[in-house]
Amino acid sequence: MEVILAQPRGFCAGVVRAIEIVERALEIYGTPVYVLHEIVHNRHVVEDLKSNGALFIEMLDEVPAGAVVIFSAHGVSPAVMNEAEKRKLHVIDATCPLVTKVHFQAQRYSRESFEVIIIGHPGHPEVEGTRGWVDGPVYVVSRRKEVERLEVRNPSRLAYVTQTTLSLDDTREVIDALKSRWQDVEGPELSDICYATQSRQNAIQRLAKNIDLLLVVGARNSSNSNRLREVGEQSDLHAYLIEDIDDLNASWFSGKTRVGITAGTSAPEAMVQKVLARLHAYGVSSVCEMEGEPEQTHFRLPDSL
Repeated sequence: MEVILAQPRGFCAGVVRAIEIVERALEIYGTPVYVLHEIVHNRHVVEDLKSNGALFIEMLDEVPAGAVVIFSAHGVSPAVMNEAEKRKLHVIDATCPLVTKVHFQAQRYSRESFEVIIIGHPGHPEVEGTRGWVDGPVYVVSRRKEVERLEVRNPSRLAYVTQTTLSLDDTREVIDALKSRWQDVEGPELSDICYATQSRQNAIQRLAKNIDLLLVVGARNSSNSNRLREVGEQSDLHAYLIEDIDDLNASWFSGKTRVGITAGTSAPEAMVQKVLARLHAYGVSSVCEMEGEPEQTHFRLPDSL
């Protein structure tokens, strides 16, 4: 059995930045440093940062007045920012710059009296953060059929933005449905989809021609990791999401000769290597990496760090 590693895979620039922000904050301010929500959606990353002194919380009222608090890479609403300011918390914002761009875009549409449609998954932290930047009517849709049922107040003043970690094909379908129903709807096409989300999905589509099973290393609550699994399934592959090596099942590999492995943008490379080590017991004879240019994107840290 041969393993082919996708290129690119794993951490994106926004995740690298967010993790480094927590690490640097711990170095500069010491413990405790509070983090609002999971800094990124990966249990292994969170547990590692916890072991170094980070405290993860779900509500700002869990943070003592004047303490250091870090907003996760998924972003927060202005209401959360205002609450932190009122409580005189020392805020460090680890929101991915690409998510911040969507926030400002949604805010601009709202100020121009557009009703805003967010293409994304209801309840996801990124979507809820973006929703908070819209003062007027705002709707969340994730599928074409939801567009068909959507009722808006002013069809002539509609605009959309997108969650950054969606499937390109699914998002294109929703945008097409919006334009089919409301020809004058404004929006950024697919440009809000994160560059890393796009490149990892594209890599799977190329890889799919040469494999007969796909493993996606990533957390079950990671939107982009789930989308990678879906892209594999849409390419007629058996595709499985692996959060930990104990998720592996030897029966998956019966009769398989070529296995592809990728990783979500919040999945550490160390987990990929652990999966590879386990696969050697299932009969892996060789490991190679598909051709592809390594990503060069880098986001600077906040000035305070």
